[in-house]
Formats: sequence, C-alpha cells, structure tokens
Amino acid sequence: MSALASSTGRARISARTLRTDRWWLPPLMTFLGLMAFVVYGLVRTFMNQWYWVPEHNYLAPFFSPCLSAACVPGSSHFGQPFPDLGWLIPPPIFVLPFVLGFRLTCYYYRKAYYRAFWASPPACAVGEPHGRYTGETRFPLIMQNVHRYFFYAAMLVAAVLTYDTVIAFKGTDGGVGVGLGTLLMVVNVVLLWSYTLSCHSCRHLIGGRLNHFSKHPVRYWLWTKITWLNGKHMLLAWCSLASVALVDLYVMLVAAGTITDPRLFN
Repeated sequence: MSALASSTGRARISARTLRTDRWWLPPLMTFLGLMAFVVYGLVRTFMNQWYWVPEHNYLAPFFSPCLSAACVPGSSHFGQPFPDLGWLIPPPIFVLPFVLGFRLTCYYYRKAYYRAFWASPPACAVGEPHGRYTGETRFPLIMQNVHRYFFYAAMLVAAVLTYDTVIAFKGTDGGVGVGLGTLLMVVNVVLLWSYTLSCHSCRHLIGGRLNHFSKHPVRYWLWTKITWLNGKHMLLAWCSLASVALVDLYVMLVAAGTITDPRLFN
C-alpha cells in the first residue's frame, strides 16, 4: 500500500480501509436510532392530539411549551401568542426548530450524522465516497457556527420542561401527588439539563477567555464539573433523546386512555 499526502488534498490509499473489524456497525446503529426518533417525532408532531393529561398536569415534551391557540385547554402554561394555523403548522412547530437546532449543531451529533447519513467519513481509517472536503465553510454547514446561540434557546426549553415537571407534582385533591409519569418527567429533566450543560459551548462559556484559572476559583470549579459532564456528552445525548421520546410516548398513552398512570400518592 502506498499513501500520498499533500497540503492540497487528502491521503489516498488503494483500499477503502485496512480495518478488519465490524467498523460499519456503529454508524448503522446510529442511523437506525436517529431515524427512529425522526420518524416518531414527525408522526407525533402532526398527530397533534393526546399530549395533555389534565388530572395529573402531564404535558408531553414535544408540545411544551404549547403556545398556539390550537392547544387544548389547560396545556398552555405561558399563554397562546400564536394563532391556530391549522394541521400544517401544529403547536410543536413553534418550539421544535430551536430544540432540533441545538441537537443538529451539537458537536457529538454532527459527528454522528456525518458518519451515519453522509459517510463523511463512515468511520476512522475508512475511505469516504466524497470527491473533496470543504468542511463547514459553506452553506448550509456554515450554520453549525450558531450552535452557541441554540444553546441559549435549549436552556430556556429545559427551564420550561422543569416547570412542567414541578406542576406535575400537583395531586388530584390539590395537594402533592406523585405518579409514574411524574418520576419519568423528573428523570427526563435531569438528563436534559445534564446533556445541555455538558455542551462544549457551555464549557467554553464557563471557563473560556481566562488566562489564569487561579484568579477565578469559582469559575474554575464550575469548569471542572462541566468538563466532567462533557466527557459523558455522547452518553447524555442518547439518554436524553431516549427519555424525551419515552416521556412523550407515556403521556400520549395516558392521555389517550390506553394506560392508566400508577399513583404512588395523590
């Protein structure tokens, strides 16, 4: 095998790869996992029903916050500033672009879907089918640079979902109540906050633009904690993605009357 490397092009080898392991399995599993979420999300968004359980104050994450006049009574905790625009623009459309923008521009997810969907490259030390490499210097990939701003939007959404979880502790008699759905919502917001705060942008926001950590002990302490979370960013990305879908599915099934919510106490 011969390799040719230059400052104007990529290294070229005659074989696509010299790897003998099942290098194709991780990108395949990533593709299937992300596609499953995309399909569920599209179906759920345009289903536009079974997202609010008034007796337990459960609001499905895909519909939070519900800001449209099309929202069912009781589900709009922050008002309805947008009109009912019909089935083509259901309530989640007003919020999902910001949530998806944060995930799509996330450093880990970029690696994941670049490999799984674009084969750019499909795996380490594996040749890709593209003739040239332009990086993230042209539209639409240059939009990846706005990730830090999507981070701020994701913080707001996480705060809203935290509020949804708090009011889900209201019991049917006006006191405190806890059901299986409440516990699932707590796990979901913990994972969402962990994923959001483990973001590289958050790590830079906490510890960036400093010449001496010794002069900023509080920020250094926070930076070490965010750095620890950042090391688990991939795991948190998948766990939080799964928890959002699981809680949304659970609320849908309860709202539709398919299952009942087991109550620990009302």
